[in-house]
Amino acid sequence: MADIAFSAWDTGIRPLLDARPGLREIERARLSQAAGMNWPNAIVATINGIVVGWCCRALRRNYIPYLFVMPDMQGNGIGARLLNRMETVMELQGASKVQLETPADNVRAVRFYERQGYQILALRSAGRGAHEALMSVHLEKMLHPYSGDVE
Repeated sequence: MADIAFSAWDTGIRPLLDARPGLREIERARLSQAAGMNWPNAIVATINGIVVGWCCRALRRNYIPYLFVMPDMQGNGIGARLLNRMETVMELQGASKVQLETPADNVRAVRFYERQGYQILALRSAGRGAHEALMSVHLEKMLHPYSGDVE
């Protein structure tokens, strides 16, 4: 999972950032830790037994912090299916909405989430340091949890 996250970050987000010495190594370590900590809350997509993407949710929050698909598999509906499946899990647990964020300069990701029914709530600074302010788009989608009796 960490390799998929890093590969997607390296091709999709890193080109949007200012080049800094050690940035790739720092991000590889951060994403490796994130994958290790979040795998119990994740769902994965596989093709022929090989993991090609994953999505996880935050505990006790209706928030999706990570959705990654292998770069060479993007554009095939894998991300949409992962996102839809996670939204269904959250609906079944009673969530009425789900939120997520993505870098504002990652237009492809912003458009992807809009196509999935997400609405932009805010644009805010998500800087990693005082010298580098990265703007982040905060998005939300209303869900429709089932509230009736199950027979």
